[in-house]
Amino acid sequence: IYADPAKRLELYFRPEDPYCHPVCANRFPTSTMLLRVTRRSRRKKQLDTEGQTQPEVHFEMDILGIVTTVYKFQGMSDFQYLAMHSGPDGKQTSMYDKVLMLKPEKEEFFNRELPLYIPPPIFSRLDTPIDYFYRPDIQHREGYNNPQVSGENLIGLSRARRPHNAIFVNFDDEEIPAKPLDAAVQTWNKVCTNPVDKKVEEELRKLFEVRPVWSRNAVKANISVHPDKLKLLLPYLAYYMLTGPWRSLWVRFGYDPRKHPEAKIYQVLDFRIRCGMKYGYAPNDMPVKAKRSTYNYSLPITVKKQVSHTVSVHDLKQGLGTAGASGAKKPPSSRYKLKESIYIFREGALPPYRQMFYQLCDLNVESLQKIIHRNDGSESECTERDGWCLPKTSDDLRDRMSVMIKQIIRSTRPALFSNTTSSEDCKEQLAYESGEDEDDEEEEEEDFKPSDGSENEMETEILDYV
Repeated sequence: IYADPAKRLELYFRPEDPYCHPVCANRFPTSTMLLRVTRRSRRKKQLDTEGQTQPEVHFEMDILGIVTTVYKFQGMSDFQYLAMHSGPDGKQTSMYDKVLMLKPEKEEFFNRELPLYIPPPIFSRLDTPIDYFYRPDIQHREGYNNPQVSGENLIGLSRARRPHNAIFVNFDDEEIPAKPLDAAVQTWNKVCTNPVDKKVEEELRKLFEVRPVWSRNAVKANISVHPDKLKLLLPYLAYYMLTGPWRSLWVRFGYDPRKHPEAKIYQVLDFRIRCGMKYGYAPNDMPVKAKRSTYNYSLPITVKKQVSHTVSVHDLKQGLGTAGASGAKKPPSSRYKLKESIYIFREGALPPYRQMFYQLCDLNVESLQKIIHRNDGSESECTERDGWCLPKTSDDLRDRMSVMIKQIIRSTRPALFSNTTSSEDCKEQLAYESGEDEDDEEEEEEDFKPSDGSENEMETEILDYV
């Protein structure tokens, strides 16, 4: 715990009980001394004022060192859930000897009829009391009457809709927008008040002229613009595709990729690095960051992260392209730019994250481009699953990319593959979380909350606009 500053020190009141929830101590820096105090008593006795004999006591103190870190238990104890069962007569019976396997047991141990006991892994996400800021009652003007409640609007929005005014398009929609919403134009003109913003607008226009379809991360890697400004600028110049081969991408107004076969190079590929013990390495062996993991959800035993600085309307109007983020070391021209690896796949380089969203034109490998362009000139139909590409093109790309990544990991960590017996293992497909089932993918996107300004995989920014 001491070696990891992000962890908190845990104290278990019942260490022998695996269901015991600990109390946690926070880490604090300090500059105190550690003393060793020795009390010495001499046999020689002296008389006190009342004539009674008293031993002669002497104290010695030595400074052993300086304490730089202390842990203080300031939080409340979590709820405890004992392995007990209440009988019909109300008598409590301990179940520890029935649910804990302390030694190798025979099959009968697992086939016994027992009451269901599934303790929750955690009760409280926080161990310090906090104030609840309840919303005050809404004061309506005189004469206002609440609308009649129907079954369609029993549950309403808990907050006002964000005024970004993006236009969303599904693959099966017949028409595509030719211009932005008037509200999007007004919002951008309201915050575009300095030359820096005008320059960013022109740069983004040129990007859409060269390439009509962009991911947000690709835009961030090509121009330097504050994420809050980009939220307002993208709906001003493009619409957002929700489904189909161009899902989660921004498309220039007036351009319909479903009618242009050459737009297949802009299709999106949901790629996830495959891993599994049968292929020689586990997820923890990969030198690639994970998107997130439920196994790392360890609140409240970890230190809370610092909250990012909130951007005010005044900051937006002052032009964050030059004046924001005081003390930043990067020049204004590249302060908010992401690295090219965030959207480009190159041979010999690992992706920055285990799940990436690439556009096909950004797969800078000759063998991958040959797979993409196998049907050039003979595209006949644009389907929601494969777009203008041949069926199973995404599967072929993922297989080839997985082999390339395994070769990179093999070269950087050869010890992981010391047990490999044949060359066929290199071509064997790795365990893969399929990204083609749209239901699973939509569930993933809804659960993921993007963090603006982070060098993460291509974020699904629909949550920023609804």
